[in-house]
Amino acid sequence: MSGRARMAICAAAATLMAACALLPLVDPATWSLQAAVLLVIQTSVGAAARRVPLARPLTVAAQLVVTLLLLTLVFAREQALAGLVPGPEAFARFAGLFQQGTDDVSRYATPAPLTDGIRLMLIGGVLLIGLAVDALAVTFRSAAPAGLPLLALYSVAAGLADGAADWLWFLIAAVGYLMMLLAEGRERLSQWGRVFAAAPRTSGGPPAAAVAPVRTGRRIGAVALGVALVAPLALPAMSGGLLEGAGTGVGTGPGGGGTISAVNPLVSLRDSLNVNEDRQVLSLRTETNSLSSLYLRIVSLDDFDGTTWKPSRRDIVTVPDEFPTPQGLGPDVRRAEVRTRIAAADWYAQDWLPMPYPPSGVDVDGNWRYEPVGMTLVGDHGQNTRGARYTVTSLEVQPTARQLADAPAPPPALRREFTEVPDSLPAVVSRTAREVTEGAANPYEQAVKLQEYFALNGGFEYDTRVDVGSGSRAIARFLRDKQGFCVHFSFAMASMARTLGIPARVAVGFAPGTPQADGTVSVGLRDAHAWPELYFEGVGWTRFEPTPNRGSTPPYTVPEIPGSSVPELPETSRPTAQAPSAEPSASDGCTPQQKRLQECGAALPLDPGDPGEESGPWYRTALWVGLGALVVVLPLLPMLWRLRRRSVRLASTPHLRSGAAGVLGRGRADRGGEGHADGIEMQALPGEAERRAAEVAAGHVLALWRELTDTAWDYGIVPDDALTPRTAAARIVRLGRLEEGAAEAVHRIAGAVEQVLFAPRPQAASGLPAEVRRVRAALRARVGWRTRVRAVLAPRSARRALWDAADRWTAVRARWSTRWAALLRRPSGQQSG
Repeated sequence: MSGRARMAICAAAATLMAACALLPLVDPATWSLQAAVLLVIQTSVGAAARRVPLARPLTVAAQLVVTLLLLTLVFAREQALAGLVPGPEAFARFAGLFQQGTDDVSRYATPAPLTDGIRLMLIGGVLLIGLAVDALAVTFRSAAPAGLPLLALYSVAAGLADGAADWLWFLIAAVGYLMMLLAEGRERLSQWGRVFAAAPRTSGGPPAAAVAPVRTGRRIGAVALGVALVAPLALPAMSGGLLEGAGTGVGTGPGGGGTISAVNPLVSLRDSLNVNEDRQVLSLRTETNSLSSLYLRIVSLDDFDGTTWKPSRRDIVTVPDEFPTPQGLGPDVRRAEVRTRIAAADWYAQDWLPMPYPPSGVDVDGNWRYEPVGMTLVGDHGQNTRGARYTVTSLEVQPTARQLADAPAPPPALRREFTEVPDSLPAVVSRTAREVTEGAANPYEQAVKLQEYFALNGGFEYDTRVDVGSGSRAIARFLRDKQGFCVHFSFAMASMARTLGIPARVAVGFAPGTPQADGTVSVGLRDAHAWPELYFEGVGWTRFEPTPNRGSTPPYTVPEIPGSSVPELPETSRPTAQAPSAEPSASDGCTPQQKRLQECGAALPLDPGDPGEESGPWYRTALWVGLGALVVVLPLLPMLWRLRRRSVRLASTPHLRSGAAGVLGRGRADRGGEGHADGIEMQALPGEAERRAAEVAAGHVLALWRELTDTAWDYGIVPDDALTPRTAAARIVRLGRLEEGAAEAVHRIAGAVEQVLFAPRPQAASGLPAEVRRVRAALRARVGWRTRVRAVLAPRSARRALWDAADRWTAVRARWSTRWAALLRRPSGQQSG
């Protein structure tokens, strides 16, 4: 195996070993097999391009093009031309999958499910890192900088992982990098072989002097790896060591600023809902006289991507002693201040603090931070609600229907942010919103009509066993089937409100709980709820209740106009014996797979799509990838073979010096002329060296002659092996209509052939490769563009590859026939040595 091939294998192996750090992040890990198959194809393309040889930038470009074709075949073959060539639709598919992948990464806890978006990010990332490593280490012969992309791959995985086996993934990645460095060192050391040629050899092995540096390099690598692993453990003062686990939490420390990432709180809510027993989550005592309006809000979801809602990335600050007045709340709106003491169960661990909205103050111990836009509290550095005891002072805002109807337009900045909808939202959502709210005189009446549509007269059913799927058409599917639970109703109403220009978001928390005999209120798992909040200038963010049989209808949603058809809904959140269960994830229709994929109460489920869009098993993908690579490479084989053969024949061999230990290769004209000796001086080589140099000279000249005749063949002059070199040269000059300079070059090459074939002391004349190139340029200038294109893409002389393969096959059959006959003639009792 050549050094370049060994380096390519080690580079691919190092990439896969570094990618092992990604395995704990996703379940199942079948993506790694697909990535390995595609990486092998990518590496093979690079090896073939280097062997042609192509220029280094062209080699990288060829690998990049093949990588794009492979990704298209795997992820966007239905949108591509012939299932392989990407077009605008395929790139749009890639963009959609990438957006889905980023959303899924922010939505799921590790190990995340292997969605198509995450699979594209994983496989595409591994292929890009593999391309960078192969280009640096193999194409540009610099293995040390190739560690940077490997480090980037490992760092991304280590930053997301949270487990005790982080050291193992680092060890695997480090071994892969060291293996690549040792392969490079071995290749470079092999180029110094003649320096160590006098050293004694071990039995069947390389010179001892050559082995010593390799062993030394291995020892140095092992020591360096050991130091990297042990040093962070041996030096406690070094914080943030290489193997130290990533900390949790948000923010930058007490009193400082920071941000809160867009992690969907419905993940934690889902974990709490996925139990069969309605356990108590919170116990509270409150001063309010309207228990039916006491919703405990955890967080608001204001980032809508067309599939689901999630909280935006927001700045967080230290919890203020007194909260500011809620945004948009005017002085003329009636309000009352309410104190509520809350105790969380010891087993309930939630990153966000459940509070009545809007809060005006909170007394809580621990590391909590304040997010001003949503007026929520989030735990910092691992802080959660487990066993928390706290007191919240909140405002009980009591607007009238007239105040909401007369609300002025919201500020432009707020309107732009909270009415944004993605282009992927189906048109039926906005169309239905306009139809439902037809005749409404203002945004308030539109909001009431939307609530009416879902809760009363739209024909919707509250059902926790519904399976509506997920994707960009999820809301459209819900509007068609008219079955779902609180998540579907709140998501749909907020989305439709945004299409009408009403600022909207979704709140997640708990509906009013159940009063107890001791005066407390018990909030259980089945009180988990989601509801829309719409913004009205002068009132602020206002709760609506579109979900039937859940929560309570806000009194301000009953318009103070004659003929209102909005009656009161039940004011208790506890389901009756006949009503469907209020626990989304505990239903019989929710399978463990659906729970893991958050399709039961965690988010608006995604559209399952057509069965043909589902990803098949990995071996089917591997088969398609192999067929695609065959389709791409097979038509290019004649061109690649011809380019390789021409480069070998025209390559010049350095002059042999007196006393040389040997010559490189032995020429054979009918096999492409391996070994060259341009300008060899025979008189300076005595004895055996002179004989071998003469063979090299003959092989070099005959190879150049074969290249000349093959070039003429490519441009339409079929060779005639029955002619002498001089007659064949005259024929090429005549049929090719060559001018004087090119004709002299052809005859000079033919004369060199006659000299090495018939002279007593063969010599290779200098400058013959340049003469061949000159003749090729002259032949090319005499033909049309079609002949030129065929000479490059489908050269006629490529038939020699088939002839060579047939000759080799005949030789192999003859060799094995001889061995088999000898084996049959051997006496039965004789043992092979």
